Amino acid sequence: MHGWRRIPDRHPLLGHIAGRAVGALAIVFAASVAVFAAMQLLPGDAVDVILAKGAGSGTATPAQKAALRAELGLDRPAAERYLDWMGAVLRGDLGRSLFSGRPVTEIVSARLPHTLVLAAVATAVLIPVAIGLGAWAGARAGRTRDRVVSTASVTLGSLPEFVTATLLIAVFAYALPVLPAVSLVPPGRSPLSTPEILVLPVVTLVTVMAPQTIRMVRAQMAEAMASDYVKMARLHGIRERRIVTHHALRNALAPAMPLLAGSVTWLVGGIVVVETVFNYPGVSQDLVRAIAQRDLPYVQSVTLLFAAVTVAGYLLADIVVVLLVPKLRTAGGRRR
Repeated sequence: MHGWRRIPDRHPLLGHIAGRAVGALAIVFAASVAVFAAMQLLPGDAVDVILAKGAGSGTATPAQKAALRAELGLDRPAAERYLDWMGAVLRGDLGRSLFSGRPVTEIVSARLPHTLVLAAVATAVLIPVAIGLGAWAGARAGRTRDRVVSTASVTLGSLPEFVTATLLIAVFAYALPVLPAVSLVPPGRSPLSTPEILVLPVVTLVTVMAPQTIRMVRAQMAEAMASDYVKMARLHGIRERRIVTHHALRNALAPAMPLLAGSVTWLVGGIVVVETVFNYPGVSQDLVRAIAQRDLPYVQSVTLLFAAVTVAGYLLADIVVVLLVPKLRTAGGRRR
């Protein structure tokens, strides 16, 4: 009777992760419903787009439209189409494009590696920049460097991605022609083979995503540096650098991690704009085109993939917070 109660005590972290994972799956399921419903609310459908591109777009009879709609499976009830789609997704089948007839998996896999490279490089830059600048400013709250970092983060954080991208292109691609304005990747090669094409897209993403995390880390760092345990550490003669890195920063990161995860996962949304502005050959160009064409299988699958990545990012951040603050592992648990 008591055996099942020992699991949370012996493995509190595993229990915490399991609970969060179940919640994450529920969110992904809700996202799939929302994505499918949103696509149904868009005006027109793939039949209208296909006929509009055909020679007889203005002369198609209702019978011809109905036949094409039946051929594409768009004449079935929405609930039935949703269940079929989700069943296929669970089997690893993302369906076929309504326009090219190619498997969605094949289309996505051709461009997804490029998007992953851009996202990975941006994340690798974002995390140390956001944490480093926030901690650097917060460690000396009220000083000149704090005011400079705070002002810059507020200013840059207020600019949308396309504005930041346009300004960077104007400066570094035209006024100072040192970087390409368009991120072209040679066929069959990785973006890493021509790293200069990544600079402006990565700087754009980091400039837009970092400010919120910088301000959060800065605020938490300033609070930690003014705390009693830091004052006691100074009285005991502990070096200031050790106080900052081993005591204040550790406590400042825990509450900032969810926001940092939010910044990282917001890359998913920001990357669509950035890839479009820089003509970067990622999944975003196909996604924008598919939305215009009402290519439901492609849009639904890619959007669901983005949602899953976002939820996974928050789940990972939650785990990191628990690792940083061990007492959270047993919160609510039975103590011996």
